[in-house]
Amino acid sequence: VLQLLRGVQRGSEDRKGSLSHLRWALQNKETQQKFVRLDGSIRTLIGLFTSSLADMQMEAARCLHELSHSSDPAVAEACLPVTSYLLTYLSGDSVEFTELCLYTLGNLVVESEAVRRQLLPQGIIPVLASCIQSPHEAVLEGLGYVLSQLLQAKEAPVEIVPLVLDSVLPQHMLRLVCSGLKTATGAAVEFAWCLHYIICSHTANAALLSLGALPALASLFLEMASEIPQDAPEGLELLVCPVLRCLSNLLAEETGCHLQVQDERLLIALFLILQSFLQQHPFMAQECLWLLNNLTADKPFFCWALLSLDLLPALLQLLSCSQMASVLVLTVLCNIAEKGPPYCQQLHQQQALTLLLPTLILPDPQVVGQCLELLHLLFLHCPEAAADFLRQGGHRVLEQHQSTPELQERARALLDMLRQPVGATILSPCHPALSAFS
Repeated sequence: VLQLLRGVQRGSEDRKGSLSHLRWALQNKETQQKFVRLDGSIRTLIGLFTSSLADMQMEAARCLHELSHSSDPAVAEACLPVTSYLLTYLSGDSVEFTELCLYTLGNLVVESEAVRRQLLPQGIIPVLASCIQSPHEAVLEGLGYVLSQLLQAKEAPVEIVPLVLDSVLPQHMLRLVCSGLKTATGAAVEFAWCLHYIICSHTANAALLSLGALPALASLFLEMASEIPQDAPEGLELLVCPVLRCLSNLLAEETGCHLQVQDERLLIALFLILQSFLQQHPFMAQECLWLLNNLTADKPFFCWALLSLDLLPALLQLLSCSQMASVLVLTVLCNIAEKGPPYCQQLHQQQALTLLLPTLILPDPQVVGQCLELLHLLFLHCPEAAADFLRQGGHRVLEQHQSTPELQERARALLDMLRQPVGATILSPCHPALSAFS
């Protein structure tokens, strides 16, 4: 490494070759650590990175990019002097060079808080905002990568998100996410995750809602569902997933924003998405159920729409997907049952009990516990359900749960309800349904 560095410093005829060999050497973790400790190493790279020789400049940029991959914060901090130059060169004409600078910045901000604290006063957010007008997909994808790394930093909600909101970035990110639907471009995926990280900061949702983020994302979701071919292209799930999360988290806001999306087509779209992705990407069940939970929590419109559109059988089929999916399905059913007698009667008429009984004998206390919550609501609002439950022998399963510490109180309460004559006063629910997931 020292020999290669000297070859670069001497300016020999083969300096470009030495620089190229150095780049390959810097792919090694130990080499990276040794290199930054050598006197004048970073200074030499910066000299070549800022030179007027385009080929040398590009090779030096590649060396810096290799260094930025290091997981050692000391290596990232050794690169602090180059950050201002990386920002300056983002306005250059070379797409490849700009892309390289963006990814180098993105890698550096991941590993070092010191780098992030230096970049913010240097104006990284305004510089990135100027890049978002680029017509080049590679530049936009690199820009999305830098932003997503910044927005995941622990200080992001207080120090970075407000700067992003004060720029033109949010509205352009929304536009690019929506326009990237057909091909699920890398840039659209990166910006969708950026929006997700902004929403998760809980400091920006009012600003995003004022930009029309909720109807825009809802329209995108409907369009996604309507245009997915029978064999969904690989990679499309990478865009669908953050869009689902953005919608779900915005709907969890207590701002009445769900009134902006009272459209039963969202439920149909959600189940079409499930149908398209579930087999190849089982994790999508959980993502879709989070959204369904937030659509139905405290929102009678979507609860009734799910029942009237005959989507309950498709929902109940998801009980077998995974432990978390089972809990979420039962939570959605609790959301519906909480709305009162007409909803519980519909659940009962659509044979919900038939599929609940096998769930009740599962060895998972969390799943069974949520199932008990649902049964309590059904018995409370629909005495016919309680009678059917007895006829099907459900009380025997409840008796078994009396010996399970975390379930015994609720199991006994349900048995007490079943022993009361129809029409008698029934106990209030032991526990409320789960609140909306964020």
